[in-house]
Amino acid sequence: MELASSNVSILYSAAQFLEMEEYNNSLEKSISKRNVENFLEGIRFWTWFELMEALKQCQELFHSKGYLTILNKIMDEFIERLASPCTITSPYTCSSNRSSFKFSCDTSSIISFSEATWWFEHLLFLKIDLLDNVIRKMISHDFDHYVVSKFLLYYHNLSCVGASQDVKIETMKVVINLLSLLDNASVSCKDLFNLNRVAISLKISKFCRNNIESLIGPILDQVTIDYLLLPSPLGKDHAYDVEFVLRVMKIFLLGGGSFELNLNRVKRVVKMMDLFLVEVAPDPHLQPCEFEELVTVLPDSVRASHDQLYLAMDMYLKAHAGIEEKEKMNICCTLNHEKLSPDILRHLTRNIVFPSETKPRSHVTRQSRMKTLLQENDHLKNFFDSMFGKSLKNIDVKEDVVVEKIIYDVEEVKRFVELEGGGTHLACVKKSGVHTMMNNNIYLPKFCS
Repeated sequence: MELASSNVSILYSAAQFLEMEEYNNSLEKSISKRNVENFLEGIRFWTWFELMEALKQCQELFHSKGYLTILNKIMDEFIERLASPCTITSPYTCSSNRSSFKFSCDTSSIISFSEATWWFEHLLFLKIDLLDNVIRKMISHDFDHYVVSKFLLYYHNLSCVGASQDVKIETMKVVINLLSLLDNASVSCKDLFNLNRVAISLKISKFCRNNIESLIGPILDQVTIDYLLLPSPLGKDHAYDVEFVLRVMKIFLLGGGSFELNLNRVKRVVKMMDLFLVEVAPDPHLQPCEFEELVTVLPDSVRASHDQLYLAMDMYLKAHAGIEEKEKMNICCTLNHEKLSPDILRHLTRNIVFPSETKPRSHVTRQSRMKTLLQENDHLKNFFDSMFGKSLKNIDVKEDVVVEKIIYDVEEVKRFVELEGGGTHLACVKKSGVHTMMNNNIYLPKFCS
């Protein structure tokens, strides 16, 4: 019986069976385990398609005893060829002449993504159980995680075409589990959100969906507002899936040592979350406790400004005028007045939908206005310091009489400085210091468009 790549797996399995049963006949001698192992020594001279043929044979014997040894030999050769510093570009060539199937022997050559992934279509024959084995083997050999993730998504998209519901669900589960073994940066947020959408349509288990969310959470700073505007699950009247956003947000903030958080990443997530709040605020089905959880999921310390947060609260309170005063207080008490711009702060003092307990006192408003004016015009601060002999920072804001003496009308200060020869120093005060809320660029939610 002639040994070949097309039958070596079957013969190896048969030889092991005969050896185990201690048969002693001519058939055992012709296909002895030693003969097969000697034949496998020449695996490095097989062509690519001979290697794939042997792998297909392994797939047929996946659950047979003794298949693992020959599978490991085939997989080691397979990984060695793909992970070679010189990329293989032609699968038609025998490996005995390695230079003929490599892109270049110069390791400094730049290999395009298409040249590194030509083998994707050759592995579509893999069944899901053998796929799991092959991918884990790749990962153990430090194969490029980005290439592995792209192959998994490629395999998932094509293998599910025309497949039954059960096959689609099983494929999804295995692909997600394998993706979780890769680096966070190797999978794009677009691909993960696409997987999440498919998982929802398949009504996949909660455990599997949690695994997808655990992959989305660490890269939440790469997400745009459009990705988060997922339709609400069946059975809920909300405009968007609020619970999903809360879950991935908590994964991002409480990720621990699995990924690194830095200030820039947090800032991007804060900005996106504030936009999401504005989007969901007009939703009439959004309960006060749900909106409060969205507002408080991010700690106050990570927000540099509360202007967008105030806008979302204002929209929510106007759209839900019938909620109780206690619920309003729970929502509005998180607003930090010190992180509001002067224009927003003035708007808050006149806003009738906000509880009076959450509004700033008048002398605090005046102090905030003067502080902002001085920060935007450093030369004004120096001027006042020279006028009064001490910094305004040291003035007790509780002494209303002193404060009133210092807070001049802008036009009066301008005229005084012009008389003193200051001329144009305050020309920009009115332009930079006073704006109305309607003149600012305010994000309006798609829900209202």
